[in-house]
Amino acid sequence: MSVRTARRRDLRLLPVAGTAWAGAGAAITFPEHAGVSAVVLWVIAVVLLGVALRRRPTVLALVAVSVAVAAAAASHVALAQPARDALARLEVDGGRSVTFEVDVVGKVERSAAGYRFDAITRSATVGDDDRAVSAPVVVRAPERAPGLDLGARATVTGTAFRADPGDRAVLVVEASALVVDRPPSGPFGVAATLRTGLVSAVDGLPDPGAGLVPGLAVGDTSAVSDELDQQMKASSLSHLTAVSGANCALVVGIAFGIAALCGARRGIRVAAGLVTLVAFVVLVSPEPSVVRAGAMAAIAMLGLLLGRIGAGVSVLSASVCLLLVLDPWLAASLGFALSAVATGSLLLFAGPLADGLSRWMPSPAALALSVPLAVQLACGPLLVLIEPTVPLVGVLANLLAGPAAPAATVLGLLACLALPVPVLAQGLAAIAWLPAAWIAGTADLAARLPGASLPWLEGMPGLLALAGTGTAIGAVIAARHPRLRRVAAWTLAAVVLAVVAAGPVRTLFDRTRVPDEWTIAACEVGQGDAVLVRDAASVMLIDTGPEPAALAGCLDRFAIDRVDILVLTHFDMDHRGGAGAVLGRADLVLHGPVPDAEAADLLARFAARGARTQEVSAGQSGALGECHWRALWPKPRDPVYPAGNDASVIIDVTGCRVPDAIFLGDLSAQPQRSLAATGAVDRRYSVVKVAHHGSADQDAGLYRDLDARVALVTVGENTYGHPRDEILDLLHEEQATVARTDISGDLVVWRDDAGLRLWRSREG
Repeated sequence: MSVRTARRRDLRLLPVAGTAWAGAGAAITFPEHAGVSAVVLWVIAVVLLGVALRRRPTVLALVAVSVAVAAAAASHVALAQPARDALARLEVDGGRSVTFEVDVVGKVERSAAGYRFDAITRSATVGDDDRAVSAPVVVRAPERAPGLDLGARATVTGTAFRADPGDRAVLVVEASALVVDRPPSGPFGVAATLRTGLVSAVDGLPDPGAGLVPGLAVGDTSAVSDELDQQMKASSLSHLTAVSGANCALVVGIAFGIAALCGARRGIRVAAGLVTLVAFVVLVSPEPSVVRAGAMAAIAMLGLLLGRIGAGVSVLSASVCLLLVLDPWLAASLGFALSAVATGSLLLFAGPLADGLSRWMPSPAALALSVPLAVQLACGPLLVLIEPTVPLVGVLANLLAGPAAPAATVLGLLACLALPVPVLAQGLAAIAWLPAAWIAGTADLAARLPGASLPWLEGMPGLLALAGTGTAIGAVIAARHPRLRRVAAWTLAAVVLAVVAAGPVRTLFDRTRVPDEWTIAACEVGQGDAVLVRDAASVMLIDTGPEPAALAGCLDRFAIDRVDILVLTHFDMDHRGGAGAVLGRADLVLHGPVPDAEAADLLARFAARGARTQEVSAGQSGALGECHWRALWPKPRDPVYPAGNDASVIIDVTGCRVPDAIFLGDLSAQPQRSLAATGAVDRRYSVVKVAHHGSADQDAGLYRDLDARVALVTVGENTYGHPRDEILDLLHEEQATVARTDISGDLVVWRDDAGLRLWRSREG
């Protein structure tokens, strides 16, 4: 009876957290109504609380608390809205140059196009208009300036566009120039020094394990290669480098234990744990998942101090409520949702799953298996919103890699703290490399296994289908009634059969829909480029998109087994992240300037699998079947555009049944003007692959010279605002037919007796 009572008490705060989440989500989605909503909710909360105090019904009191938390979140949004509106009203349309003075308030992270970080503006200058304004923005920069870290102050010049409703950031700033005015100081300066010092301490250790040590210890993934990052995601191990509740619990537990060994009283032990927790959060950067984990640990410490160690679900619910009041925009953060769901799954489902599994295996093994299984079943439905695949080896990979993570975390932290003694720090880093290398090896092996992931439905249908599947799996394992287990087993078998059959059937169906005459195909691979060009039996692939799975699906749909020519226009992730899908399947790899060792390693892997690699620049050419291809850009050994977007390989394909086409990579306006000035664009084209996913930084003169009839925009869901209205308006003015992969799926172009033809895989 006591256990059941405790469980009921544990779950009482769940509706409060759910109401807080819904209230915060509504407030950030409709901020113009947040003030009125807050007043109404506060009135309702006070009335309900007054009734509850007189009659003392527990349910009514909980409802009052739920409404009050939602009111507090709405009040936060209403109070912040005037400053946000002031920033949103800036005249930033049309690609105008804007200068911001900002304080960096988030970790500087690598992205597909460089680096990104969260910031709070201090002032904004648009033309002659210079005003003080304080609101959150996201800054994207092609390079990381020295001294740029959490706590720094910087001046950013570039273009900006308004973020989506519900985002914490009011504007997204695309930086063309970034100057650090003041590097981090105080605690943030110390933390930045320690993080960069740990990255330096592992420099020279064998990869890929070396890059994982800072990620596991302090959440710094700057040294993690793109290949390892993909492998960690494919094997469901990426959470190990996202500092979470396990890391906080480990650090706080060590501090608490050391204080206990010293004979400290309970209050001193709790204080030591809290101080250590705050220092750890500052060290690893206060991201949503870290803040959530820190808040939960702090509430648990408070419960310990009061001698009332509440149930875990209550602690989690209270931390979620607190964080949503302090930062309502967390309600729209998928990372925050994953963090909370992962913790809740361990508290609610790991125990019943362990009990169920113990019917078929020893209890210790059942307990070990139940932890990663509970997390994967609970988080899987949310993860398919990011990538519509289900990792089938995730549980096994976590079982193998999980025990090594605490060792790598503790040793990495010790190495970080020992940086003033370089020999000791490097020695500890070398020891931490051992468990990190084990994790990296596990990720590599798991990602390479045949059938490591299963394609799944996209969007909300995929979420609901996987949630139902997870529920059926849980019922098969944990249900006590044999009839319920049988029903769940039959349901699960039907779902698995449908999913397994859907893959080959869907591929065959998609192949039958594709026009046989296709010569150019822009693949739907998300926010990235992957374009096929075919003449007879010869195939060229221009870029590989961001993910191998997405590219592999496209190659299957178009029945492509081998690629004669692979063109890597440049080495950003959204153009070469899917290269693994064509390793060993490409004969010739054409590429532009090689910017770093990671790009060189990718080319070496292609060479090792039998491909020839060749750096190309303007003036070089070759054949694709009966077609003629030319490289129009970059200039050979150009010091102005040495690498990156503006050194993209620009090629055209002409002289055959393929419509004359030009593919503009990620070229921005200035190099587009330089390209036009070279005279290399000496004809008009039927098809243009629009540069940089439809960014606003384009040269209208070049597009007028091209005079293309069809404009292909390769774009997916993104936070850049691509494609921008400026380029779409320009294309429409030029009377080009605009086709977008985010709206219309795969895009196919060919030419027949009736003229130029365009096919879309879905209407939109």
